Amino acid sequence: MRLAGKVAIVTGAGSGFGRGIAEAYAEEGAKVLVADIDAKRAADVAKEIGSRSLAIAADVSRKADVDAMIRAAVNAFGGLDIVVNNAGITHKNQSLMTVSEDEFDRIYAVNVKSIYLTTLAAVPEMEKRGGGSIVNTASTAGLRPRPGLTWYNGSKGAVITLTKSMAAELAPRNIRVNAINPVIGETALLEEFMGVPDTAENRAKFIAGIPLGRMSKPQDIANAAVFLADPASSFITGVAIEVDGGRCI
Repeated sequence: MRLAGKVAIVTGAGSGFGRGIAEAYAEEGAKVLVADIDAKRAADVAKEIGSRSLAIAADVSRKADVDAMIRAAVNAFGGLDIVVNNAGITHKNQSLMTVSEDEFDRIYAVNVKSIYLTTLAAVPEMEKRGGGSIVNTASTAGLRPRPGLTWYNGSKGAVITLTKSMAAELAPRNIRVNAINPVIGETALLEEFMGVPDTAENRAKFIAGIPLGRMSKPQDIANAAVFLADPASSFITGVAIEVDGGRCI
């Protein structure tokens, strides 16, 4: 197993990409803390994974919740090797002029501040293990932004830049930091990203811009997340890998 003996935390793991990553990590032998703001969804995923997992409810924009999340993983599994900062939210696809200040603040708190908070709490624990891997879920929106999601796009651009700077600064501690840039995917946020009802016709409009002809799926993102946590990628840090079916070509 590629992650045997590793301890991982996956945020936003109650559904979508996060759930796919948590399940894939467990299948590869890792012990996984399933973190989500929705306690029931986190518990359901952990129950499905089985004894190698533990669920915790956490709002990753709150320091107390993040600190408790890190402690829970260390107390339950004896240490920490991998953190996947996957939790994220967006505003509905709309004019940049109509997104409320509250929406803007929440997007940056969940998508950006959370990485700051988890880094402060996780790095000391990773150092105790001789190093680790941090994987941030960014987006193709941070690389090739389009109208309608401007403030969300900016938050994901910040994630990409943070990933590269963190990688450079944490490399002497043997902590690798990488990001994944998914294209629009089949998750609970799909209609928010599209800004229109989830119909076959509307999906076709978005798929038309993806050369491989489909949206991303949780397993696509999970495959990349496994690789970036796997010792086989031990010489890879500071990359933002596009899992996008060619969207960014």
